[in-house]
Amino acid sequence: MAKKLVIKVTAGVDAPERCSQAFTVAAVAVASGVDVSLWLTGESAWFAVPGRAAEFELPHAAPLPDLLDSLLAGGRVTLCTQCAARRDLTEKDVIEGVRIAGAQVFVQEALADDTQALVY
Repeated sequence: MAKKLVIKVTAGVDAPERCSQAFTVAAVAVASGVDVSLWLTGESAWFAVPGRAAEFELPHAAPLPDLLDSLLAGGRVTLCTQCAARRDLTEKDVIEGVRIAGAQVFVQEALADDTQALVY
């Protein structure tokens, strides 16, 4: 089993099941002791903004704010630099603990030893 897991979620309210799956897998991995890095890209970028996860609804799914809180507490959450720029988001606009970083950092994390990368 990989000791590190990098998950890139590209979906938000536009594809709620895919979005929820990414957050759920990431949160379960954190709870299992895996080193997790969740990347918010595309429409999921909005979940880096305070209060936006609370607006997400999907029947029979864990609440997105709870999943995000567990990821912030036990893993890393990164907002894509370009995705942030396209939405006029800066560090002052995002939840405390969310970093903004670009493709170079994603590639470094995804290609690290003992790492599994998933894209949703």
